[in-house]
Amino acid sequence: MIIKNPKFEISAVKPAQYPKNDFPQIVLVGKSNVGKSSFINTMLNRKSLARTSNTPGKTRQINFYNIDNNFYFVDLPGYGYSKLSKEEQVNMGKFIEDYLNKSENIKLIVFLIDIRHSISENDMLMYKYILNTNLPFMLVANKADKIAVTKVDNRLEELKKELGISYSIFIPFSSERKIYTENAWKEIENFLK
Repeated sequence: MIIKNPKFEISAVKPAQYPKNDFPQIVLVGKSNVGKSSFINTMLNRKSLARTSNTPGKTRQINFYNIDNNFYFVDLPGYGYSKLSKEEQVNMGKFIEDYLNKSENIKLIVFLIDIRHSISENDMLMYKYILNTNLPFMLVANKADKIAVTKVDNRLEELKKELGISYSIFIPFSSERKIYTENAWKEIENFLK
């Protein structure tokens, strides 16, 4: 896909702040520090459109990235960041759930997990939540550059078993190597048609 003019449009915590158009939305979910911002930058071939940080938990709102006035990447706050107060965690959970339940423009949820780690309890909760939304989704095993290329396919199979997946779109990804970007676009474009 050729991207000409992606831009950050708005951060939101309630429906009144969501963009006022019907552009399709590709929603990114995953734990803090899984690399959602790097995924966005790599997919859009930009260095710092989405702000990356070595400190987990920086994204505290729903960030809408307008892709050429055709669709959005929507970056949800990461989960599992323990330095948030209980009240902050509850508030964040509410506005994320509100968005996932009320937005009528979600075409695909992209669930990012770290290829190096086993599925955490929080990952499993998110996976079950995604299943309950009945929205289309794909899984992305990020940070594939951190393991040997020869081990990537086996690692995907192990993660599928942990999640109990028989069939689903599940692809590796690497912001460092950028070798899987075309595969990710191919899958996403199917949901934008």
